[in-house]
Amino acid sequence: MTRHPQNQNPSRPFLPTVLAVAFSTTVLLACTQQSEPTPTERADLAAVSNIVLHDAPQQHEPRREADAANPAPAALEEVQGSRQLLKTESKIVAGAVMAMPVAPATPGWMYEGQDRERYQHLDDNPVKLVSEQPVSTFSVDVDTESYSNTRRMLREGRMPTKDAVRVEEFINYFDYGYQVPANKSVPFSVMTEVAPAPWNANNLLLQVGIKGYEVAKESIPAANLVFLVDVSGSMQMPDKLELVKQSLAMLTDQLSAKDKVSLVVYAGAAGLVLEPTAGNDKAKIKAALQRLTAGGSTNGGAGIELAYSVAQQAFIKGGINRVVIASDGDMNVGTVGVEALKAMIEEKRKGGITLTTLGYGSGNYNSELMEQLADIGNGNAAYIDSLHEARKVLVDQLSSTVFTIAQDVKIQLEFSPRVKEYRLIGYENRLLNREDFNNDKVDAGDIGAGHTVTAIYELVMEGSEGGLIDPLRYGDKKPAVDEAHINEMAFLRLRYKQPGESKSRLIEQPVKMADIHRNVAEASDSFRFASAVAAWGQLLRGGEYTGSFSYGDVRALAQGARGTDAFGYRGEFLQLVNLSESLATPAASVAATAAVME
Repeated sequence: MTRHPQNQNPSRPFLPTVLAVAFSTTVLLACTQQSEPTPTERADLAAVSNIVLHDAPQQHEPRREADAANPAPAALEEVQGSRQLLKTESKIVAGAVMAMPVAPATPGWMYEGQDRERYQHLDDNPVKLVSEQPVSTFSVDVDTESYSNTRRMLREGRMPTKDAVRVEEFINYFDYGYQVPANKSVPFSVMTEVAPAPWNANNLLLQVGIKGYEVAKESIPAANLVFLVDVSGSMQMPDKLELVKQSLAMLTDQLSAKDKVSLVVYAGAAGLVLEPTAGNDKAKIKAALQRLTAGGSTNGGAGIELAYSVAQQAFIKGGINRVVIASDGDMNVGTVGVEALKAMIEEKRKGGITLTTLGYGSGNYNSELMEQLADIGNGNAAYIDSLHEARKVLVDQLSSTVFTIAQDVKIQLEFSPRVKEYRLIGYENRLLNREDFNNDKVDAGDIGAGHTVTAIYELVMEGSEGGLIDPLRYGDKKPAVDEAHINEMAFLRLRYKQPGESKSRLIEQPVKMADIHRNVAEASDSFRFASAVAAWGQLLRGGEYTGSFSYGDVRALAQGARGTDAFGYRGEFLQLVNLSESLATPAASVAATAAVME
């Protein structure tokens, strides 16, 4: 994959500064060229007189030869006049920014066949010896972005890049029917199950499952939501801005009079186009969404700053206060550095405003940034590749998407000497130090109402024929098994905070040897399906630890554990396994790619 610095994309058109200032100029002209306002319009103007369009920071890019030969004096003259106008007129009418004229979508000048998608590089968790490191600690993760994004790539006729696959997000995409907590005193139930690993009969899989208590939509606290929408030129594609509009309209349909919605947009500049509006005024909110158009460069930093400012002004004490950013993540204009942006999001999180990211589109999608912003903002990262996925995230799972029931949730497993080796599957970017578990100042993931969190360990037991680490020549110092805990293979600890509390609470329970199933067939459907998903994710990342286990083996295992599948997600998984198996064959991959290009 070819990568370019954010501000030096050679295929990007010149004059981003012209686009940014022309954006602002169009807004101001739209305001000044209106006919005499009616009494109703005068009232609207008065109500939104404090809405400001922020001038975007300037950025310089190398000019192409064609641009150097044609300096476009008329455009430059317009820029100079626009700058003078901006100095004297900074107020805009809400919605004017949405009426700006936009040039036809020309995706060719943005990508020219180059894949500029960005993903965090992660190496698979290694195998560890219990005698050396008996404790494993990590933060929970409820993101599902990687699964739906991988689905998009497969449907485009190509295998996903290794770094795009985060196995824990594959596993957590599905609900496994864990028992729902009886009451809110303990916000989630915890379960464990152990059976032989489908890809290695000498090893075991330990599945740890968490299920948050469920809340009906009508019982969700009042929500102050700020929709932050990227309307830059890269969002012109049908699978980007148009899908954003439809997605947020779906979310709007779930809101009521107690809720508030604001709409902030950013391109070369950032602007507030819908002041905080009651959630039951759906026609007004949807109309604002539908008028959005795309054009210009991307000053994401200014947009996030403005969105947080709006969220703070409309803050609901005791309610949900969240910024929801919808973007391809391609924030390539602005002076706000990524680290400064993260620091601001962290500070706002401490003040009670969280951040959820919704990713869209392809070609320039910045998964790494979108996930990091959501993690720091104590929200969740999702990727919306269809209306079906939008409904799953923003309608069916609305409670878990916006309503947090437990904060800073950490899991720690201490393995008994009866276990020789272990390996945590996934969660590579969620690992914590052992001492972090008891440190309440160390941030960790949050769990929403009804969320399911699943983690899977692969284990090698003492005395088995499995294992990848040779014994030391000069002898292993293996701890003796405490007779009092002879029947335990591990001890599970879980820490969490109730929302608004600063001191964590602790849950503890042993994992007993007697709980081990003799074979995979004895395990539950949930265990077998989760194992199939884990195997598939590992195969897509190269299959370093899955031996000869194949896509066909994944399909057979998942097919036998499909269950009721009320929403069809498991059936879709089987289709994706079939598709990946076809694309993994070189000849089939070439044919599929050619079909997509046609």
